[in-house]
Amino acid sequence: MPDAPSRAIRLGALVLLLRPTYIAAEVVTAAATTGGYSFVADSVSRLGEVGCTVAYCSPRHEVMNGAFVGYGLALAGGALLLARPLGPWVAALLVVSGLSSYATGLAPLDQDATLHVLAATPLFVAQPLALLLLGRRVRPDRPRLGTALIATGALTAAAAIGFVLSGDGAAGGALERLALWPVLFGLAAFALSQHPGVRRPRP
Repeated sequence: MPDAPSRAIRLGALVLLLRPTYIAAEVVTAAATTGGYSFVADSVSRLGEVGCTVAYCSPRHEVMNGAFVGYGLALAGGALLLARPLGPWVAALLVVSGLSSYATGLAPLDQDATLHVLAATPLFVAQPLALLLLGRRVRPDRPRLGTALIATGALTAAAAIGFVLSGDGAAGGALERLALWPVLFGLAAFALSQHPGVRRPRP
């Protein structure tokens, strides 16, 4: 029978493996918008806007804001369960990221733009840094995974900076997703490495 730490690691790994399904929430919400929505030009936050105008409306905004909250809690919870293999710094950064996502879902962009930006900003800083540190941590044992995580961290950091600098630019939505989506798969790859059949003990 697995011990408590082992059970926690398995559960935490499962949570991170399921997090890429977040993308489906964006797709489902965007499909219901009226007035035109672009994954390339429009920010993710527009999907969570509560108010409607003749020009644009997101009737499934509850789905998007619920995803911010739910998947944010999943990230924070998964990080706590995987704190031992992640290491304290990476786990802490991912908890901050999860709480940032949670707060973002409670502060829709069109209700209070300043509060929304304040809530979302830590996510764009903490996630890339967490991937960079995690990649450095695992590279001695798993060179390919470590290198991939470092590359993903660098990519998402560059995309986050580009998103901030682009403002409402034509590629703002694409840059934002490039800053967010790869993290889902990078952490899922790490979670998969924690499976008993894949994981190798650290020396």
